[in-house]
Amino acid sequence: MSFQLAVWHEPEPITKEHAESTFRALRSGQTGAVAAHPGVGAFVERLPEARQISPGYALVTVELERSDEVGGAAFEAARECGLVCYDPQRHLVHNREPLGAYPGMQMHTGDGMLLVDPDLQLVHDALATMSPQNPFTALVVFGQHFIQTSPEPGGYELEYKDSVRGVIYRTHVEDLKTVQEAFAEYAVDNRAFMERHDWKRI
Repeated sequence: MSFQLAVWHEPEPITKEHAESTFRALRSGQTGAVAAHPGVGAFVERLPEARQISPGYALVTVELERSDEVGGAAFEAARECGLVCYDPQRHLVHNREPLGAYPGMQMHTGDGMLLVDPDLQLVHDALATMSPQNPFTALVVFGQHFIQTSPEPGGYELEYKDSVRGVIYRTHVEDLKTVQEAFAEYAVDNRAFMERHDWKRI
């Protein structure tokens, strides 16, 4: 079983639905669905697992067990080459922007994705992919703080840790939208979510 990623250039951030539609067109041979871009060739030169399909589109194909290793390198290379990166397995698109307030912030998911400097829309969309096979999502600024969530009966567990003070807070929220709002605020250095909920210090 293989794992694939597709890269191409978009002048503005796109939705996962737009990315899915473009990917389907490219896979059906409609290479004109995206414009030629020099970043595609540069991306292929940087990543041995990448193959240039057209002047505007490249495909990365690896064994499933290498997906985490190669995926992280592909996301980084795509951003540096001015490209978006679409993950058809997770139905997620990695845009170049907008980014959060913390350079080097990492996103970890329970199905093995580890991404440095995720764009804010990706964080929002990734939270919606949680499942028994993908049981948590976290944003981490190492040595400072993190926010983490996982589904539980009746909603979601939400956890925030202040690593500098060495304290962890935990609460329960009922819906995904509330979780997405908390993660969005955390990513831009806004702690309003701490004021909206009743937290237990653990």
